[in-house]
Amino acid sequence: MPDQKRLARIAGALYLFVIIFGLFAEVFVRQALRVPGDAAATAILIRNGERLYRLGIVADLLNFVIGIPVVLIIYIIFKKTNKFLVTLAVVLVVIQTAVIATNLLNQISPLLYLGTDPYLSAFTPSQLAALSAQAVALHAQGYGIGLVFFGFYCLIIGYLVWKSARVPRLPGILYGLAGLSYLVNSLTMLLSKDFSNPLFPVYASVSFIGELSFCLWLLIKGVKPEPTALEQRDHFYK
Repeated sequence: MPDQKRLARIAGALYLFVIIFGLFAEVFVRQALRVPGDAAATAILIRNGERLYRLGIVADLLNFVIGIPVVLIIYIIFKKTNKFLVTLAVVLVVIQTAVIATNLLNQISPLLYLGTDPYLSAFTPSQLAALSAQAVALHAQGYGIGLVFFGFYCLIIGYLVWKSARVPRLPGILYGLAGLSYLVNSLTMLLSKDFSNPLFPVYASVSFIGELSFCLWLLIKGVKPEPTALEQRDHFYK
């Protein structure tokens, strides 16, 4: 078995790339190339920023691939703490990845609608812009659905950090809060009229802090050796 402290640092390094790619795709691509309520302006931004838009899609794909070893390493670290829960967490994050990866088809769709294929002449420019805006909106909803599964994943891992003695409790608490924030954010969006969510920046900030704190702890400190049953019991009841 490889040294788990070293594995944890590898997971932290990879997780940092996941955060960077995710931040780039969401903030510097999707948010930057969208004008809420204006399909024509959004279409112009996407058409003029096509290279950036494509980079956002690639960043998301790399995010999914890099995230797989992170999840597997976290499974290795916490499987002795509670194998059932950490396995459940892995299943949840696999579902989340499948949902969001499939949902990328909605993000790709505007490039097809705004392309130059001859069959597109059957539609007016305003119709193509409306279809493109709808695809962007569908992508946002699909992403929110995927994050429900990831929110539960973060809650479980946060609990396992709390229960184990391998990582201090504060990163675990923050990671659990990140999961709760993802859940509240997605459910607020899905239950609101027109899928509006004015508190999105607040929820996103909480999630970012929680994920980054856990990531940096793994990267810089790694994990402590596997505690004995007595040490783990004492830690849990402190």
